[in-house]
Amino acid sequence: QVQLVDTGGGLVQAGDSLRLSCAASGRAFSRNAMGWFRQAPGKEREFVAAITSNSAATFYADSVKGRFTISRDNAKNTVSLQMSSLKAEDTAVYYCAAKGDGGSHYRLSSYIYWGQGTQVTVSS
Repeated sequence: QVQLVDTGGGLVQAGDSLRLSCAASGRAFSRNAMGWFRQAPGKEREFVAAITSNSAATFYADSVKGRFTISRDNAKNTVSLQMSSLKAEDTAVYYCAAKGDGGSHYRLSSYIYWGQGTQVTVSS
């Protein structure tokens, strides 16, 4: 089983960079694809990025492609989201999630374990 704790959020200015981290506990971590989702006030939770269990492939929302990078270190049981060139529209609560077997990497319903969320606020 997998338990997730996501950290690293904060208040930054537009154009700045920020790195989010997710620490996982559980022996099955390396078997799960991992993803990041975000939810802005009044909006539905949306897909941001995902990475396969062995880092063979990554997936990004069009809105963050070229600015965000997802990575993982299975030896340390961590997954990260490096965010650069941040915009005001990136402001949201960001959630780390572990994916189950089957289903699209882009769909919220494919993920079965979730972190508590960390707030990212970008001022302009």
